[in-house]
Amino acid sequence: MIDPHHRNGAAPVLAVVGVGLIGGSFAAALRSAGAVERVLGVGRSRRSLQEAQELGLIDAAVSLEQAAAEADCILLSVPVGTTQPVLEALRPHLRDDTLITDAGSTKVNVVQAARAALGERVGQFIPGHPIAGAEKGGPAAASAELYQGRTTILTPLDENSVEGRLAITRLWETCGARVITMEPDVHDVVLASVSHVPHLLSSVYMWQVAAAENSDLRMELAGSGFRDFTRIAAGSPEMWRDIFLANRDAVLSEIAEVRAALDRAEQALQAEDADKLQDFLERAALARRFWASRSGLN
Repeated sequence: MIDPHHRNGAAPVLAVVGVGLIGGSFAAALRSAGAVERVLGVGRSRRSLQEAQELGLIDAAVSLEQAAAEADCILLSVPVGTTQPVLEALRPHLRDDTLITDAGSTKVNVVQAARAALGERVGQFIPGHPIAGAEKGGPAAASAELYQGRTTILTPLDENSVEGRLAITRLWETCGARVITMEPDVHDVVLASVSHVPHLLSSVYMWQVAAAENSDLRMELAGSGFRDFTRIAAGSPEMWRDIFLANRDAVLSEIAEVRAALDRAEQALQAEDADKLQDFLERAALARRFWASRSGLN
């Protein structure tokens, strides 16, 4: 973790831009572990920042300029489309020893934004993405245990120092996460499949049900299957809009593959081909059970 004695004996200062579920949980986990002494919060909503302070997630609400000047480490937990303007606001006030990381769900566009905003100081930015979340947001949803046993992906830049990479890695490990590294483009292709498209499908299905003439009756009778499938559709529309647009090509490619799989299932059903339909369902069931046993998630 960041050395608490590296600034003339001062304890490390963390700044979180966007103190919701992700940013608030990062702050809570590090504070719980004694890895930070002071946490600064930056955000668009005064009410949200006040709530975060009342919950003990942050010590003070500050401006981006103050965060850049005072923090040893800054986490950006903002919609990926706002990464560049946030970094541009930080840059003129940024100390040479401050590290910045992010929690964005796409990485190619975030790296491009960082290079455009930070220029020769881009080495201070270590891109990241914690694979954790929930449909609930805001400071009240934050939990010091959110990252326990989860994976955080870092997509380091050539300009990052070894010490910087290690410092950010240790912070995430202190939160309880397992840290892996990969290239930004590989990250975006893989996450399109296992994160972005599931959210899009859930949202599209929820929209279809809600738009039906008898939507009230359908939702009155909906049970656990409906609940589980549509849970993620309740996520932040702003955040997910930016993710889909930022990772457009990979998401469209995955949609084409999902459509082909749907066509196969539809053809088996239209042909009343019980064997093909059962084979399709069995393969899916086995794959899901294997994933659950390997990941520890149900």
